[in-house]
Amino acid sequence: MGIAMLLHVLSAVIWVGGMFFAYMVLRPVAARLLEPPQRLPLWAACFQGFFLWVWGAVILLPLTGYWMLFSMFQGMANAPLYVHAMNGLGLLMIALYLWLYLGPYRALCTAVAQQDWQTGGTHLATIRRIVGSNLLLGLATITIAVAGHYLIPAA
Repeated sequence: MGIAMLLHVLSAVIWVGGMFFAYMVLRPVAARLLEPPQRLPLWAACFQGFFLWVWGAVILLPLTGYWMLFSMFQGMANAPLYVHAMNGLGLLMIALYLWLYLGPYRALCTAVAQQDWQTGGTHLATIRRIVGSNLLLGLATITIAVAGHYLIPAA
């Protein structure tokens, strides 16, 4: 169980921490200092590297989460409400990531390859909104993981 918890927490830290850095630090600096012909390839390259790690998180988080769920509670029926909340938010985050990766991110890469900066900027704006939403969901999920036992009453 300790290995599952370690992999689970590390995956969450990598994913949510990466989104926090991208959204709160890199985005404002890149927008202020770089024009689209420099900014958009930078983002495409950053996402390419970061998304390799996110794929690992998207695989490990449910695997380790369900491993712990079934080890500790013998399934969803016995799990406390905060565990159900983490599960639901996690699945929503994964769905948003899949949409981001398969849609706007691929379209951004195509626009960058074609040097179509206006279209690339539109896709980057969509990615920004999805990442911002996923960041909020991730922070909420972390809050529930740490304090849910105290904040969410038992069913």
